[in-house]
Amino acid sequence: MTMGATERMVLVTGAGRGVGLATVQALLSMEGVRVIAVSRVLAALEPVAALEPRLELCPVDLVAPDSAERVAAFVGQRRLHALVHNAGLLHKADMGHHRRADLERVFLTNAIVPLELSQALAPMLSGEPAGHIVHIGSMGGFQDASKFPGLVAYSSSKAALACMAQCMAEEFKDRGIRSNCLALGAVDTEMLRAAFPGYTAVTKADAMGSFVAEFSLNGHNLFNGKVLPVATTTP
Repeated sequence: MTMGATERMVLVTGAGRGVGLATVQALLSMEGVRVIAVSRVLAALEPVAALEPRLELCPVDLVAPDSAERVAAFVGQRRLHALVHNAGLLHKADMGHHRRADLERVFLTNAIVPLELSQALAPMLSGEPAGHIVHIGSMGGFQDASKFPGLVAYSSSKAALACMAQCMAEEFKDRGIRSNCLALGAVDTEMLRAAFPGYTAVTKADAMGSFVAEFSLNGHNLFNGKVLPVATTTP
């Protein structure tokens, strides 16, 4: 597909549900924005894509070894204005019950994949106006924020992601790419309910998705290399 001269393209991972899905929907409500939605399962967006030519579906399992190359091939030579690393994996276990395979998968999904994908898409993000990489972190990985039992692996992986966002601002500063991390607090999603059974967050996914969409397109005009808490509460 070709882009219109004034269109801005945003790629969102983990777009099949939760904040990722809400971010895609918010972006599509904006004039002149084209969205590439990446997820292993995109059933929720298939009816939208059938009617909305500005939405492209890229079904990829991001933990696959060749995922970054496949996503880059899908984008092709088109200019990418923002990359939202929303895909994430929850891992919750009591201390003494963490298995290496589970730990490797959570760090692969939450930290390694964003690095691989960022470097693969850097040529498409480079240029003027500056491309923006948005890492969706967690207050669980935010320094000195409240920590909760069972979430050591998840929170640590999100802490790694936050540091990575700051490192990328330095790594890409000469290529016209800016990088920030949004450390989200409690948002009413399936993942939060799995982490905290019985707890209902005040912030809804559509409200957070609208914020992320706006930040992905404009936040880099004021921020670069920052880890920004976006939270009214943590459980």
